[in-house]
Formats: sequence, structure tokens, C-alpha cells
Amino acid sequence: MKRTTIQSLVSYLNGETVTNLDEIKAELEAELNKGAEAKAAKDATYDAAWEVVREVLAMTTAPLTVAEIVAEGEERLPEGFGKGRVLYGLNHQWADSIVKIEGKPNTYRLA
Repeated sequence: MKRTTIQSLVSYLNGETVTNLDEIKAELEAELNKGAEAKAAKDATYDAAWEVVREVLAMTTAPLTVAEIVAEGEERLPEGFGKGRVLYGLNHQWADSIVKIEGKPNTYRLA
């Protein structure tokens, strides 16, 4: 955000007359929405990956390691979606839908 925008906003809050309120509002909205498109794309990627991971976990009643999940769904997972991103998804994005079984290595099954 521009320094002049902040100065104008402070002037307005102090009761001074400011003529560029539309510009200030537009800049504040842009700042608030920054990164929204990237977040939406990331969420869509994790949603697509969840479909694959859920299918892989549903194929067996035995818990699977992250490596086994990735190996089984490798061709169907979104591009660049490897073990690290699957692990993050299992522990954060999809944690309510899976059961984590602690061990060396940890295994996962559907809830």
C-alpha cells in the first residue's frame, strides 16, 4: 500500500476533508484481497488430490503409509503433488476425514 494512501486515510480519520476516498477504498480492497486467487488455486489442488487419496485409502481396510498412498495414486495426483504435500494434506487439510496411526512410519486410513 502506498504511503500517500495511508496518510490520506489518517487525515480522513482525523476529520480532515479528503477527496480521493474512492481511490483509498480501492487500494484497501486490493490489499485485503491480495493472495485470494493463489489461495483458491491451492485449495482446488488439495481438493483434487483429496479425491485421489480418498479413493486410494478406500481400496483397502489396512492403513497405508504416505509413500504407499503416493505410489498408488501417483499417476492421478495433481502435478507436483508428492509425499510432502500429501503428508501436509493428511495432517492439516483432511485431518477430520482420516485416522492417523502413530508408528514408524505413521499410517493412515479413512475415518
